[in-house]
Amino acid sequence: MASDQLSSKLAVILHADVASSTELVQLDRELAHQRIQEVFRDFGQRIGIFQGRVLELRGDALLAEFEHASDAIAAALSFQSDRAVDRAGPEDDLRPEIRVGVSLGEVVVADGTVTGAGVVQAQRIEQLAEPGGVCVTAAVQEAVPRRMPFEFENLGDQTLQGFEYPVRVFKVELRDGEPMPSLPPGASRVKFGHWKWVVAVALVAALAVILYVGLQQPMPADAPVLDETAAVPLPDKPSIAVLPFTNMSSDSEQEYFADGMTEDLITDLSKISGLFVISRHSVFPYKGKTINVRQVAQDLGVRYLLEGSVRKAGDQLRINTQLIDASTDRHVWAERFDGAYGEVFQLQDQVTSKVVTTLAIKLTEGDQALIAQIETGSTAAYDTFLKGWERYQRQRPESFAKAIEYFEEAIRLDPEYSRAHAALAATYWQVYKRYWHYKLRLNTYHDARFRAEQYLAQAMQKPSPLAYQVSAEILAQQGMHDEAIHHGERAVALDPNDADAYAALAGVLNLAGRPHEAMAMMERAMRLNPHYPASYHYEIGLARFGIDDFEGAARALEKAIAINPADRWSSRLMISTLGHLGRKQDAAREIDRVSDNWRGFDPLSVRGIAFWYPFEREADAIRLAEGLRKAGVPD
Repeated sequence: MASDQLSSKLAVILHADVASSTELVQLDRELAHQRIQEVFRDFGQRIGIFQGRVLELRGDALLAEFEHASDAIAAALSFQSDRAVDRAGPEDDLRPEIRVGVSLGEVVVADGTVTGAGVVQAQRIEQLAEPGGVCVTAAVQEAVPRRMPFEFENLGDQTLQGFEYPVRVFKVELRDGEPMPSLPPGASRVKFGHWKWVVAVALVAALAVILYVGLQQPMPADAPVLDETAAVPLPDKPSIAVLPFTNMSSDSEQEYFADGMTEDLITDLSKISGLFVISRHSVFPYKGKTINVRQVAQDLGVRYLLEGSVRKAGDQLRINTQLIDASTDRHVWAERFDGAYGEVFQLQDQVTSKVVTTLAIKLTEGDQALIAQIETGSTAAYDTFLKGWERYQRQRPESFAKAIEYFEEAIRLDPEYSRAHAALAATYWQVYKRYWHYKLRLNTYHDARFRAEQYLAQAMQKPSPLAYQVSAEILAQQGMHDEAIHHGERAVALDPNDADAYAALAGVLNLAGRPHEAMAMMERAMRLNPHYPASYHYEIGLARFGIDDFEGAARALEKAIAINPADRWSSRLMISTLGHLGRKQDAAREIDRVSDNWRGFDPLSVRGIAFWYPFEREADAIRLAEGLRKAGVPD
């Protein structure tokens, strides 16, 4: 099981990308994507042969780790040499040229995710290499035994972005007249585990019939079936929904603070294992509305409602709250909590304690430890964070840009504010997934992912449920399913009432080939968040797709697309689902609808779509690819 702690080590890092990939895509997006993936597939196998480990594949870039500098250089030069021989192959201009950079430096390992100066340096060095070339740092050059047949050309000290001091760089080639280093022992054993999902996509055509029959896992007769419409009884423990607090301040700009207070109370109460708490996503639709207490409680499936208001005047703060028993429509209590703004955390604790005492909830040692955790001692950082979080919740590119500014300011005010680091990681990860990089003026969507990983590494020093959720998604996308599941489970353990934590874990379980467990997690998420978003329908659709329930998958995906027509994840899966159902006309309409909507390095092809699904089981990759082909999507 992965450790929850950060560690650092010295490692040899190889970074490669495609020179002028934008120009290739402009020539023919689908063909460029296909050939680039073929190149990286071959490079990944070569890296495995030379005892390397592929850490990540990012569309037009690859990251790998080696124990020995000589192995990294041998793998790169061997691959580049073979590519030079093959360049006369295609009779067109779509010939991907790879640049490689190798560095030796300190990297940070956060439960399977590798970041740090060594990674960044390899990226910067790679940009100095010519197409088809390899560049290394002086540290790498010095670490290579002199018996190796490598020729190093000193390119001098180079100023690298993000590094205080110049770095000496060498261009490396195979020495004239020398043979390539022989493959190390065990070379025939390619490290398939780290590339199995990429290779599975490449082999789909050849293995489809054999593996689909041999690896297909039928749904057991007693498997749980998720009923998305069934009414649910009250939980067997006290249940509560915290309705959005009203902003009673004279300044309407303080609305963010009232919302933040509501969310923090939900978060604090959610940490209590003996309490069932409805998620924020299901309570905020009631904001500013006149409600029927019993109807709202029935809709949300809870017995108690907590209402309140916040008044912030200068340095003074007043919180009015009332707890309502919806079964009798009576107030259990009403309290007022006054104090200075600097005492905001203590006032929140008082509200939480009042609820716990009233409902006679016995706190476990784990509950007490979670509640006692202090995220920041700076009220200024907290206030700034709430402004950013309000923007983040809008889930729009322009609001993300402003959220980033606030989160960065919160970190400036408190560099140890882990929640702000996690929020930045979550923001940039969403930017990466949604191709919003160009709207935030980032060079590529890889920049968004890089920043997400950097902020996540900081957040994991004091991990929150949000940090574990982001980490689980990133690890799953890297094909590191066991580690991803562990982090998803940690997110749930830290906040057992966080609906999104269950949904994130379900997403990881789906990719790991465990759809029945994923459906159980989604059932829990939907119970905690009755007004669930499009992404919940998508995960249900993916789980049903994984057990060959294509009719059920189509129903769930139709709901997801109706809520969010721009959701490319649901659209990809829907096309394959319709293909399996033989609904070719519906599939064609969906293809036409989304074709003009997909930006960046994401062509409408079997490989282009399947690339984004790092399935653990080859049968799942085959199922997806077969459906796409039946729908008329080209390979």
